[in-house]
Amino acid sequence: MSNHPEPPDGAEDFAVVALAASAGGIHALTTVLGGLDAALSVPVLVVQHLDPRHRTVLAEILDRRSPLAVKLAEQDEVIAPGTVYIAPPDRHLLVGHGDTLSLSRSELVHFLRPSADLLFESVAGSYGARAIACVLSGTGHDGAMGVDAVKSRGGTVIAQDPETAEFTGMPQAAVGTGAVDFVLPLEEIPAVIRGLVGH
Repeated sequence: MSNHPEPPDGAEDFAVVALAASAGGIHALTTVLGGLDAALSVPVLVVQHLDPRHRTVLAEILDRRSPLAVKLAEQDEVIAPGTVYIAPPDRHLLVGHGDTLSLSRSELVHFLRPSADLLFESVAGSYGARAIACVLSGTGHDGAMGVDAVKSRGGTVIAQDPETAEFTGMPQAAVGTGAVDFVLPLEEIPAVIRGLVGH
């Protein structure tokens, strides 16, 4: 599906993995993060659509089920390998200068904050071909514009096979862009991420 050359074996050149999910996403994120290795050499940035009216325990839930450290992202935090940063409720998560995180209350995108599109676009701008973006279960089409941005900068895009997603909207919209390199059953995604990133 891709006309970009495959990354070299054990490619060290990837710098970040960005995941996006909405409805059905907690199961999907648990599966993907639970299948990654504690020695993962890149950070993982996550947008999961959450109810902004409630404090979230998503980081605690995922931290118990993943070998990686999982936390809510903080303003101006420097991202570290092997750590998962989750967008807090009602904040866009962006990558700033010098591998720092930025949280924004800027306007909703497709009625959403946080927005996968904004995360993916910022990752594409900061990391170019060194970014991996992955769209998991969810309703709507958040992430579709963002995967286009990642692909146009030479990054790699993964989508959960809509047939294996609890909610097909987001992965289907991503696949529909033509920018997706891998369309995979949920259970196969962690191994592909591990293979791309290498150690």
